[in-house]
Amino acid sequence: MLKKFIQRPVLSTVISIILLLLGILSLFALPVTLFPDIAPPSVQVTATYPGANGEVVARSVATPLEEAING
Repeated sequence: MLKKFIQRPVLSTVISIILLLLGILSLFALPVTLFPDIAPPSVQVTATYPGANGEVVARSVATPLEEAING
């Protein structure tokens, strides 16, 4: 079957163009509601630091955790 496409490059080109046009047509014809929902991944981390106030926790726990998770 591959030999037929090698011997007839015009046929290969026409089939490729038809597939391309069908793909573009389906892209515009497909309603947005049928596109898959893509949500970014989320991470939930719980940390406790007994005896510390909010500023200390933000500086010594939250910032290093955020940098490690994002990096």
